[in-house]
Amino acid sequence: MQILSKILIGIIAFEHLFILYMEMFAWETLGKKTFKGALPDDLFKPTKSMAGNQGLYNGFLSAGLIWSILITDPQWSTNVALFFLGCVLVAGCYGAITASKKIFMVQAMPAIIAFIVTLFFR
Repeated sequence: MQILSKILIGIIAFEHLFILYMEMFAWETLGKKTFKGALPDDLFKPTKSMAGNQGLYNGFLSAGLIWSILITDPQWSTNVALFFLGCVLVAGCYGAITASKKIFMVQAMPAIIAFIVTLFFR
């Protein structure tokens, strides 16, 4: 199960690297496609720096998750993974409440699954 935990953590880390890319470097193109209907097209340009800031935070989440995979001490690895998965979980729940319910399924639910697997089966 330790392998499953690391795979799930890796998938979530990759997802947040993708979000970093979209929000920091492709907000006016890929961001527009991703959030079609949730935000009027004319707001993407003025919100570019705000989205970039959000992307940077997603990069920090991804870095922490990747770091947790690379830590050799099993207890520290688990603790760091649980911390960053918890951060993703909170961010996903907040996004679902304030922005779009879809965020819960895309961001929070994978974090919940990985958190449970990491906590009980690692």
